[in-house]
Amino acid sequence: MAAETVQGPTVVIDLGLARGEPDEYAAPTRSTVPDWFAPVMVAVLVLFGSTASAAPPPPALTPVLSMRVGPADPYTLTGDGTLLAQSLGVLASYDLGDGHLRWQAGSAMPTFRLRTGHGLVLLRPFSGNPRIDPGTTAISLDNGSSRWRRSGSIVTVAGSSTLLAVSNVRSFSGPGRRVQGSVEAVDPATGRSSWTVPVPSTAVLTGVPGPAEYPWRMLLVHDDRTAAVHDLATGAELARVQLPAADYGPDNPVLSGGLLLLRHPTLGGRMVSAFDPVTLQRRWTRPAGYAFGVTGCGALACLAGPDGVRAIEPADGTLRWYRPAWRSVEQRGGLVLAYGSPDGDNDPVGLIDPDTGEVRTDLDGWRPVAGAGGGDHLLVTRTVNAGARTMVAVAAPDGAEPELLADLPPGTGDCQAVPARLVCRSTSGDLTVWAYQRKG
Repeated sequence: MAAETVQGPTVVIDLGLARGEPDEYAAPTRSTVPDWFAPVMVAVLVLFGSTASAAPPPPALTPVLSMRVGPADPYTLTGDGTLLAQSLGVLASYDLGDGHLRWQAGSAMPTFRLRTGHGLVLLRPFSGNPRIDPGTTAISLDNGSSRWRRSGSIVTVAGSSTLLAVSNVRSFSGPGRRVQGSVEAVDPATGRSSWTVPVPSTAVLTGVPGPAEYPWRMLLVHDDRTAAVHDLATGAELARVQLPAADYGPDNPVLSGGLLLLRHPTLGGRMVSAFDPVTLQRRWTRPAGYAFGVTGCGALACLAGPDGVRAIEPADGTLRWYRPAWRSVEQRGGLVLAYGSPDGDNDPVGLIDPDTGEVRTDLDGWRPVAGAGGGDHLLVTRTVNAGARTMVAVAAPDGAEPELLADLPPGTGDCQAVPARLVCRSTSGDLTVWAYQRKG
């Protein structure tokens, strides 16, 4: 059954603010006024009346689209303003701008995650049997037409249009990055392989920056601690080194500040080392404290662990700032969020200035909405009154506190945001798209 589009009247969501007249008025008294007072008051009232009759501002949240979906049906938002939702084996594409249905396409099996890359929707059904490969089907993001189907899982490289076919290794570190057997470059138009790099055992795959003429390359860190950089155009090996023993995974090593940062143990304690992503030559090594993760913090790199967050210069490892109460940071486009509070390690502290570690917007009690947000701001939600009320607000570095937009309907959750749009799922089975507008 195709997803149903429901177009309804514009709904104004009340913020729940108190309204009405004051309880008391002062009793009128007799007074004498000059002759010129009445004409002036008439002019003031005319001006006030014309201002009051102007069109009211649009509501903070305006419904654009609502459809019926199942509780486990996947949906995703794309960078070009498209909502993709799958229900009962039917994949549908909607325009986030006006809510109109763009196309529908059937699939043999439902999937549990929708991914896109190089103008394609990549569908890989879930298989409960690890010995059965369900393959990947590519559907055109423009019109929903079927393009090709092939075995294996398809992954993308950040910053590159290259598609790579891999055989995943089941692990807790995340799909598509720990691979085995081989890595094959896939032609997005045909699905055919253009080159193959063998992986004798297992390896961690990630993208790394290269020279201007080849901005991105593929890094394979094999389980024998051999790291190799490959050209994405041909698959040719460009550099190979032996790395220190470490807990390798999708989050180790990581890219930050144009360098490859690796956490690894030594006889003197935990260290973090920086490597050139082009030559794989080591640049520097410094103590990592008890850091369990390395992530980007604007132009800096942040080491996060149970002993706090340290921001370091990627170029030379110099410590810039240290916050012992924090436990992690997260980069959202050009914004950086800090986490860790007395209530829990995953509670947001606020939006921070990554250069200094200062909190610019307090997010205590709020939760960031998944997705890209607006680039210069995030959407956040807060539940009060034992879950009876959920508020949505805008958080931006230029405000000390989030700017309240509206209340969400009861039972709303599983939200994602893109610029000017908020999409949420309700417990009743509806998926709703709202247009949101910042005040001022």
